[in-house]
Amino acid sequence: MRPREQQYKVDRPLYSVDSFEEEHEKVYRQRKSLLDHVRQYFTCDARRVKNTALSLLPIIGWIRIYQIKEWLLSDIVSGVSTGLVAVLQGLAYCLLASLPPWYGLFSAFFPVVAYFFLGTSRHISVGPFPVLCLMIGSVVTRLVPDEGPPMNITGFEGLSRDDQRVLVASSASFMVGLMQLGMGLLQVGFVVRYLSDTLVSGFTTAAAVHILVSQLKFVLGLVVPGISGPLALVYTLEKIFVQITSTNICDLVTSLIIMVAVFVVKEINDRYKAKLPVPIPIEVIMTVVACGVSYGFDFKTRFKVDVVGHIPQGYETPMAPDIDIFQETAMEAFPMAIVGFAVAFSVAKVYSVKHDYTIDGNQELIAFGVSNIFGASFKSFAASTALSRSAVQESTGGKTQVAGLLSAIIVMIVTLAIGFLLEPLPRSVLGAVVLVNLKGMLMQVTEVPYLWRRDKPDCVVWLVTCIASIFLGLDLGLAVGLGIELITVVFRAQFPRCSVLANINGTDIYKDRKDYHYINEPEGVKIFRIPSPIFFANIEFFKTKLTEAIGFSPLRILRKRNKALRSIRKLLKNGDMEWTTGMLTSSSGLKEEDELPANISVPRVELHSLVLDFAAVSFLDISALKGLKTMLKELVRVDVEVYIVACDTYILEKLHACSFFDDEVRPSIFYLTLHDAMLAILEKHPEASEKSSHLEKVSLAVHLFPAWALACA
Repeated sequence: MRPREQQYKVDRPLYSVDSFEEEHEKVYRQRKSLLDHVRQYFTCDARRVKNTALSLLPIIGWIRIYQIKEWLLSDIVSGVSTGLVAVLQGLAYCLLASLPPWYGLFSAFFPVVAYFFLGTSRHISVGPFPVLCLMIGSVVTRLVPDEGPPMNITGFEGLSRDDQRVLVASSASFMVGLMQLGMGLLQVGFVVRYLSDTLVSGFTTAAAVHILVSQLKFVLGLVVPGISGPLALVYTLEKIFVQITSTNICDLVTSLIIMVAVFVVKEINDRYKAKLPVPIPIEVIMTVVACGVSYGFDFKTRFKVDVVGHIPQGYETPMAPDIDIFQETAMEAFPMAIVGFAVAFSVAKVYSVKHDYTIDGNQELIAFGVSNIFGASFKSFAASTALSRSAVQESTGGKTQVAGLLSAIIVMIVTLAIGFLLEPLPRSVLGAVVLVNLKGMLMQVTEVPYLWRRDKPDCVVWLVTCIASIFLGLDLGLAVGLGIELITVVFRAQFPRCSVLANINGTDIYKDRKDYHYINEPEGVKIFRIPSPIFFANIEFFKTKLTEAIGFSPLRILRKRNKALRSIRKLLKNGDMEWTTGMLTSSSGLKEEDELPANISVPRVELHSLVLDFAAVSFLDISALKGLKTMLKELVRVDVEVYIVACDTYILEKLHACSFFDDEVRPSIFYLTLHDAMLAILEKHPEASEKSSHLEKVSLAVHLFPAWALACA
C-alpha cells in the first residue's frame, strides 16, 4: 500500500475456485441438524432460566439500574404531563370507536399497567391510538349499527345498545391481544417488516382522512349514523352534506376556536421546544376552559350542544369476551393486531436509537398482547401508542416507564374522583382536539412528489394503499397495499437490471459499459452481470437478457449447424460433394467453412468466452439450476467457454449437492473474482489481449504493474 500515491499493488497467483481451495485449507464447520436445533431449544439450565425471566420481564433489567436522584423527578414531571394528555385523548379517541367517552379512560389505564412490566421501550406512551380506534369503530358499527337491529348474537340479549358496543369492542380487542401474544410466543415479530415505511405512511394518511370525516359530525353538531364497509366515507359525507343546513353554530364556533388555539400553541411548542422546560399543555387548558364555559352558559340546554354527560365513578367488573363475536371479528382483528404493533414498534425504534438502548420485537408483541387481553377483560379497547402522546412523554424528560405508570395513576384519579367535572364538556371540543392532532398524519401527503422523483414503485405503493384504504376501508385497504407492495418486490426480482460490464482502463474494476467512456472490452469476450437471485420466476427473463447481450441464441446456432451438417452428409452420401480440409466437424456440428453450396449456411460465432458475474446472486432454486445448466450446455456445444465468478459458497455447495456438474459443465469454470477470470481468458486467448491496447500481456504468475492505477488479480 502506498498512502501518498493512493495506490496498491498485489502479486499473487491466478485463482479459480478449485485452485484456491487446494492451496488454502478451509475450516471444517459441523452444521447443526434439525434435531440439534430442537434439543438446544428445549434445553433448560440456570442461565437460560435467568435470560428467559429477564426477557419476559424487562422491568427486572432496567429497575436494577434505576437512578432515583437523576431520573425520578423527570419521570414525575413527564408522567403528570402525559397523564393529563392521556385523559383528554382517551375521551376524544373513544368517539372514533363509537363508544361512550369514559371507556377511553379505561384504555388509558389498564394496558399501561401491563406494559409497565412487560414492555422493552422506555419512552412510548401506551393507550388509545386514533387509527386503531377507527378500525374498532368500524367493527362496532357493523355489528351494532346506529340505525336498525344489531347482529343476531346470543351475548347481546338483555344489553343496551352501548353495552352491546362495549362487548363488541372488548371482545375484538381480546382477539387482537390473543393474536399479538401468539405471534410473540411463536417468535414471528419479523412480520412487521413486510409493512414498509411507505405503506404505513399511505395507510395512516388514509386513516387520517377517515378520522377527519368521522369527526365532522361532532364539530358540526349533526346526528349522522356510523357506516362501515367499502365506500363508507363517501356515504358518510353524503349524509353530512344533506344535513349541512342543520349545523349547530355553537358547536362549530367552539370547535374552530379550540382548533385555532391548539394549532397555534402547538406550533409555538415545536418552534421553542429547546427553550421551554415542558410543552404548554394547550389541549388540557382549552378543555378546562371549554368545560367551565359550557357549564356556566349551560350549552346543553340553551344551545342544544351534545356534551360528554354522566361519567360513572370507578371501574366496572371484569367481563369475559364473547365467542360468537370472536368468529365475526377475526378477519378485522388480524389487521388491527398488525397495525397496532407496527406503529408502536416504529415509534419505539426511533426512541431506542435516540437514547441508545435496544428493544425486542417479539417481546413487544408479547407485551401488547398481554396488555390488550388484560385491558379487554376490564372493558377497554385495543391499545397501541399515539405519536403525540409519546412525544409529550419523551420531550418532558421521561426516562423510563415509571412515567407511563404515573400517567396511568393520573387517569385513575380522574376515573375514581374527579371525572364528574368533565360532564359538561362538549363533544365538539373532543372532535376538535382529534382533528388538530391529525396534522402530522395528513402532512405525509407531501411525501408523494419526493417518492415520485426518487422511487416510482414506492410512490405507486403509497398511492394505491392510500386510495384503497380511503374508499374500501382500512382493513381491505391494508390488504390491497400489502398485495401491491409484494407485487413490486416480485417485479423488481423478476425483472432485474442486467448489464454488460467492461474493464475500466488500467484497473481491475469492471463497470456497466454504458456508463463510462474509457473502457476496454477484449475481442470475443462478454461479461454479463446478474443483479438478483435467480429463481423460477426470472430464469426465462435471465436467459432472454443473456441472449440479447451475446447477440445470438446458442440453441438456434446449434440447430442451424446440425441442420447444415445433415445436409452436407446427405450431399457426401449422394456423391454431390467431396470431403475437404476446409470443412471441420465436431460433436456439436459444423465449426468453420470455406466453400459451401449456396443453399447451405453455417453460422459463425465470434464469441469465445462468456463471464457470468454472480456476485449479487444470493440463491438459486431447482428451476433456476435446471435452466442454468441447460443454457451452459448450449453455450459449451457452440464452443463458447463459460466462466462464473464471485459465486457464493452456499450456491456452490448446492450445485454439488444437486449433481449440477458433468462432463460438459465442470467445477473448473468457477473463479474467485472477475479479474481472475479475465486474466485466465487472456492467457488462453492471447490474441484478444494483443488486439487490446489497454490490457497488459499476462503471465501465469499474474504480475501486476505500477502503470495500472489499480490492479488486483
